[in-house]
Amino acid sequence: MSDVANGTQKARLLLLEDELNVGSTVSERLISEGLEVTWVKSKSEADKVLDALKIPFDLALLDVSLPDGNGFDVGMKLRKLHPMTAIVFLTAFGLPDDRVRGLELGAEDYIVKPFHFKELVLRLKNVLKRSRVPAQDDAVIGNAKFVFSRFAVVVGTQEFALSSKEAAFVRLFLENQGRTLSRDEILNTVWSPDEYPSPRTVDNFVVRVRKWIEPDPDNPVFIRSVRGVGYLLEKGEK
Repeated sequence: MSDVANGTQKARLLLLEDELNVGSTVSERLISEGLEVTWVKSKSEADKVLDALKIPFDLALLDVSLPDGNGFDVGMKLRKLHPMTAIVFLTAFGLPDDRVRGLELGAEDYIVKPFHFKELVLRLKNVLKRSRVPAQDDAVIGNAKFVFSRFAVVVGTQEFALSSKEAAFVRLFLENQGRTLSRDEILNTVWSPDEYPSPRTVDNFVVRVRKWIEPDPDNPVFIRSVRGVGYLLEKGEK
C-alpha cells in the first residue's frame, strides 16, 4: 500500500466525479498533495478503466450520483475485481439509507458535499492508513477459509472478495473468541465515528459472514447472537 503521509510512494487514486468543476478542483488538489489521480467522469468510463486495469488503485473516491448509473455499482465491481482497493463514496445527499448502503458495500468512508478540502485530504489519508492490513495467518471458521493476505474468503470451490472492512470485522471476532462483543464495541473498532454507522450495519455484516461460515445461516452455531448485547464467536472455531 502506498504511503501518502510519509511520501515513500505515491498512492494511486481513482476519482469518479461527473461535475467538471468539482472533479477538476479535487483532482488538482489531490495531485498537489502527492497522490496519483485517475479522473473519470461517468460509470461507463470507470468500467473501461477497471476492465483494463493491471495495477490496482490504493483508493477510490466515487461519486454516488452519475448521469449513466451510480457509484454504488462501480464500487461493487471494484470490490469484485480489486478487493484490496479502499472505497470512499462522495455524494450531495447524506441520506441514512445511502450511508448504510455504502457501508454495507464495505466502503471505508462516506463524504457529503459540500466538504472542506483539508478535511477531505485528512479523511482520505486516514482511510489509507486504516486499509493497511498487517500480516496474519489464514483462518478457518466453519465452512469458510479467510485468506487475509489476498482479501478473499473461500467457501468450498468458490472464492469471494473480502473488503478491508469485512476483514477487520472477521479479525475482531477471531481476536475475541469466546467473548461477547457488543454492537457498540464492534462499531467503535471497525468503523470511525465520522462514518455514521449504526447497529443495523453490524447486523448486516453478521448476516453476510454467516452465509459464508454457517452450514445453516438461519440456525448459526459459530457466530451466535447474545440477546440484548451483541454477538459471540464460539471459542475454538478457527
